[in-house]
Amino acid sequence: MRRAGLLLALSGRAWRSVRMASSGMARRDPLANKVALVTASTDGIGFAIARRLAQDGAHVVVSSRKQQNVDRAVATLQGEGLSVTGTVCHVGKAEDRERLVVTILDINVKATALMTKAVVPEMEKRGGGSVVIVASIGAYFPVPLWKDKEREESIKEIMQIKRIGKPDECAGIVSFLCSEDASYITGETVVVGGGTPSRL
Repeated sequence: MRRAGLLLALSGRAWRSVRMASSGMARRDPLANKVALVTASTDGIGFAIARRLAQDGAHVVVSSRKQQNVDRAVATLQGEGLSVTGTVCHVGKAEDRERLVVTILDINVKATALMTKAVVPEMEKRGGGSVVIVASIGAYFPVPLWKDKEREESIKEIMQIKRIGKPDECAGIVSFLCSEDASYITGETVVVGGGTPSRL
């Protein structure tokens, strides 16, 4: 009877743990690796939402119609150690919404597509070649870039290889992909990311 009671108690604890995990209660940083754009978020409810999302691990982009409001909100939240950036945007204005989208597409998509379109015909004339597109790890593993040393150290802790990669380590894989050793590799995504959580 005592053993049965112990098993029931253990089962109860295990079931509570499963319920907590499935509901997110036991998870730390449930929004890690996510980016949240919160409009009208420099005051009131919007600001509270931005703060909570950042506290839960997301990188948050706050926005407002006025630069001084954005600057104040960003300074406040960054002062709390949260990962936050800001942008001036009036969501009621189509041109502001379109400007944000166009900027992102110009850098990450359009420039690459136009360059590829320009070089491929010449490569075909020469009998072939390789197009290797290099992008930020953020394309695969959404995370804000960092500039301060403290942020860099925290990033190292979540990597399997506890250091930041070197340019030469990226250059090596590009050289391989351009070589005949990679002649049967095409359309692949190769992550040179030190074992970031997106891959392992």
